[in-house]
Amino acid sequence: MRLREIRKSRGISQLKLAMDLSTNQNTISRYETGEREPGIVELIKIADYFNISVDYLLERTDNPNMQK
Repeated sequence: MRLREIRKSRGISQLKLAMDLSTNQNTISRYETGEREPGIVELIKIADYFNISVDYLLERTDNPNMQK
């Protein structure tokens, strides 16, 4: 998952992301290290937060744009 890469490229800390998504920093850290996988609801929240597609977040495509 590209979460760390996207988060860092936008200059957002784990703590800010966690607060904005109503979760905690440990959860974000575990997503980034692969220790834990987000569910579909969390994936959608993350994708919407960064305005990217879930497929891009999950490295299924190199196109970050959401399909319409």
